[in-house]
Amino acid sequence: MKGNSFKVRVKKDFRRNWSLYLLVLPVLIFYALFMYKPMYGAIIAFMDYKPAKGIAGSDWVGFENFIRFFTGPYFWRLLRNTLLLSIYSIIWGFPAPIILALLLNEVKNKAFKRTAQTITYLPHFISLVVACGMLSDFCLTTGLFNSIITFFGGEATPLLQNPAYFRTIYTASSIWQEVGWGSIIYLSALSSVDSQLYEAAAIDGANRWKQTLHVTLPGIMPTIIIMLILRMGSLMSMGYEKTILLYNPATYDTADIISSYVYRAGLIQQDWSYSTAIGLFNSVINCALLVITNKISKKTTENSLW
Repeated sequence: MKGNSFKVRVKKDFRRNWSLYLLVLPVLIFYALFMYKPMYGAIIAFMDYKPAKGIAGSDWVGFENFIRFFTGPYFWRLLRNTLLLSIYSIIWGFPAPIILALLLNEVKNKAFKRTAQTITYLPHFISLVVACGMLSDFCLTTGLFNSIITFFGGEATPLLQNPAYFRTIYTASSIWQEVGWGSIIYLSALSSVDSQLYEAAAIDGANRWKQTLHVTLPGIMPTIIIMLILRMGSLMSMGYEKTILLYNPATYDTADIISSYVYRAGLIQQDWSYSTAIGLFNSVINCALLVITNKISKKTTENSLW
C-alpha cells in the first residue's frame, strides 16, 4: 500500500510540475555524462593501462601504482607543497573577501562603493594565462616589482626563479584575482542582516566596531562556515593551471604540487595509470576532509552542508 501511494504521489507531482522536471533534465544529463560516467575510468589506477588494449584488456596490478607514488622520491615534496599552498590560501585568502565585504558594507558613498567594487571584481575576469603573463613580466629583473624593490634600496632579482618567493607570489596574486569576486556572496549575506539589530545595538551604546563584532559577524557566520567547509573539502586540490604557468624546474622544490605532477605524469610522460592513482588518492583525501569538517562544524556550530 505504501509503495502504491508513493507512486501515485510521484505521478501527481510529475503532472503538476512537468515543466520544472523538463528544465532540470539538461543538468541531470550533463552530470551523468561528464561527472559520473567518467568515474568508471578511475579503475585504470589499479591497472597497467595500455590504450591499445583498452580497460578490459589491460593488466590488473592492484595497488602497485599507489605504492609507487607513496614510496617515490617526490611524494613528501608534493604533499608538503600542496598543503602549504592550501594552508596559506586559507590563512590569508579566505578572510580577505570577508574583510573587503565588511569594508564595502560600511561605505555610504554609493558612487565610491560601486567604483571600488568594479575595481576589485575586474581581476577575476582576466584570463588566467594573461594574468600569469603579466605576473611573469612584473617579476622580471627589469619588471615592476623589482623597480619598486630597487627604489627602496633593494637588489633586483628574477623573483620567479627564486623558490623562496614562489608561495608568496602565488598566494598574493590569488588574493588579488579573487578577493573582489569572493566578496559578492558575503555582501549578499550582509544584506540579509536585520537592520533593527543595529538600531538596538546603537541604543545600547555599541559603536560601529562593536556592532560589527556582535551583530554583523554573527549574522553572516553561517555563510562563512559553509564556505570554509567547502574550502576545506578542496584542501588538496590546488589548480595545476596557474602552477604550470608560473613554475619552472628551478622552483620545483617549493612550487611543484600534486596536480601539476599529475599533469606531467599523465599528459607529458603518458603514464596514465600512475597519474590516475595520484588523482584518485587526492580525491579520496578531499572527500574525507569534507566529511570530517562538516561533521565537526555540525557538532560545534550546528551549521553544516547536510
